[in-house]
Amino acid sequence: MEILSNRILSMGESETLAMTQKARELKAQGKDIISLSIGEPDFDTPDEAKEAAKKAIDENFTHYPPVPGYPDLREAVCNKFKRDNNLEFKPEQIIVSTGAKQSIFQLVQCLVNPGDEVIIPTPYWVSYREVVRYSGGVCKFIQTRIEDKFKITPAQLEAAITPKTKLLMFSTPSNPTGMLYSKEELEGLARVLERNPHVYVMADEIYEHINFVGRHESIAQFESVRDRVITVNGVAKGFAMTGWRIGFIAAPLPIAKACNKLQGQLTSATCSIAQKATVAAMMMDPKTNKYIAEMRETFRKRRDMVYKMLCDIPDIKVCMPEGAFYFFPEVSAYYGKRYGQYTINNSTDMAMYLLNEAGVATVMGSAFGDDNCIRLSYATSEDLLVRALKQIKEAMLKLQ
Repeated sequence: MEILSNRILSMGESETLAMTQKARELKAQGKDIISLSIGEPDFDTPDEAKEAAKKAIDENFTHYPPVPGYPDLREAVCNKFKRDNNLEFKPEQIIVSTGAKQSIFQLVQCLVNPGDEVIIPTPYWVSYREVVRYSGGVCKFIQTRIEDKFKITPAQLEAAITPKTKLLMFSTPSNPTGMLYSKEELEGLARVLERNPHVYVMADEIYEHINFVGRHESIAQFESVRDRVITVNGVAKGFAMTGWRIGFIAAPLPIAKACNKLQGQLTSATCSIAQKATVAAMMMDPKTNKYIAEMRETFRKRRDMVYKMLCDIPDIKVCMPEGAFYFFPEVSAYYGKRYGQYTINNSTDMAMYLLNEAGVATVMGSAFGDDNCIRLSYATSEDLLVRALKQIKEAMLKLQ
């Protein structure tokens, strides 16, 4: 008799975390490994947030907070949405969780019944697929192309919707591609959703502040679909607060209440000290804040440098990212080639080859639903990026 449940046996492991762990294990063995696998800013948390956390400890905010988050934090999140996105929410529509991943998990569990269809544009963030499957939902993937900047069209969305469709899940800016949707592109999708009032939308905007092309656009801005949009955000990426574990949703009230109910049974409230730090982060205006501007400009500089180095590798296709801190180059021209004991047949082979031969940890594209590509993060120093890209090029040129 099997000890473990079917639910956990059928769940896939997070490939990004698995590759990061492999890189750490090789480093522990004394091997020189450059990790471009993890999606974590190499910046420190802003002083405003750290000072707020220290103050919270001194003022004894060390007891159970309300399940959906402290009132002042939920109010601060509402103010952030108004200031940055021109969206109006009430505090009771905000649920603060232990990271955006928990926010997404809870949302899908509260919305999706077994057999419900969930539309996910490919490539997608690794956990979308597994969270939907865990709920009993059916993933309907819309395949995109690098030539289209990895974005779906209204026609593709329309064709994917059926009477069983419950939810559309997507991210902008995107992990893993770094692409983002313009206002016009989101408006086209919103028009399709207007004609399909049974479909809800989860907009993952965790990379909102790492945007190289202009103002961030939210699909919730369109009034005709606003009451069916759940916006997911947090402080991990834009404020380098990954370890603080704070994410949140802004949702229609019935959905927010449902997520609050589930969270009450799952984790209860998230860390009180981290919540107080997040209040300070929410008060940092991205239009004027020096910290946010410097982080964004640093990533822009790295992006431009990595783009040039990737373009210098023969036979790969590269799309210039518009946000986040990832590249998702297409490497399938190397499939079928060999070097030594290695034969490259897919993105997993390529990622393992680069890890062992080049000493660089990336993530296989199959983890994101596109086996033609690999993902690499440029959230590390320029010196390491230069070394990593040189070593990747040398390793790929060996393949014949």
